[in-house]
Amino acid sequence: MPGYLVEDSRKVTTHRLQEMKEHGKKIAMLTSYDYTTARIVDSAGIDMILVGDSASNVMAGNHTTLPITLDQMIYHARSVVRGVKRALVVCDMPFGTYQVDATDGVRNAIRIMQETGCDALKLEGGVEILPTVTAILEAGIPVMGHLGLTPQSINKFGTYAVRAREAEEAERLKTDAKALAEAGCFGIVLEKIPAVLAEEVAKSVKIPVIGIGAGGGVDGQVLVVADMLGMNTEFSPKFLRRYADLQSIMTDAIGHYITDVKSGDFPNASEQY
Repeated sequence: MPGYLVEDSRKVTTHRLQEMKEHGKKIAMLTSYDYTTARIVDSAGIDMILVGDSASNVMAGNHTTLPITLDQMIYHARSVVRGVKRALVVCDMPFGTYQVDATDGVRNAIRIMQETGCDALKLEGGVEILPTVTAILEAGIPVMGHLGLTPQSINKFGTYAVRAREAEEAERLKTDAKALAEAGCFGIVLEKIPAVLAEEVAKSVKIPVIGIGAGGGVDGQVLVVADMLGMNTEFSPKFLRRYADLQSIMTDAIGHYITDVKSGDFPNASEQY
């Protein structure tokens, strides 16, 4: 039953997300990278769709998010936007498109917005990228922050382990979150940090905080759609809940198709002209 939990069928905007936080309504977010999936995810009633640079892993088979390019992200985001009517679509700025300087970041941000029609952009990092975040915001582009485990920095971390367990890193994360909120970001993603810290951050800022592996005390949740639908069974972090087993369903269906083709059962008389 598509959209069965959606009370408001209007287009989701940053203003509406802020209202949801103020009224204590949880925000549901999933990734999408193509038109067909985005149509299904949107029609089901999702609030936000993230065109994540995780497309590098999910769609291209890379080990990290670093290889995906600006052109490739634009292609994915443009495809997603065409399939969405209600959800707010956020596109990740890929590695190397905003770290050089603010001018370069604004130029690339404008290009993504112009060529995809998405609603907002997401950038990884805290105070170190604040000049770029501010410049993009001043260009009239909504920005979402991303703190905690930031996959574009995986080579610096050297591990996908939980971040901000130590007091120093936790304090730095809290400072970063407040700085992003004060700069004008409309929301922040917190990835793979202790639940107690994530809840503290969510309460300390007025903007929505979306978690992935950050516990239930935040304002909403995001998961990679292929993971939560069970298309990728090799990836099983503690925070992942699988809502389907599409790998088994698809494998079984494809197996039946192969059998029917090889036996001559497909196509039958009613399936040809």
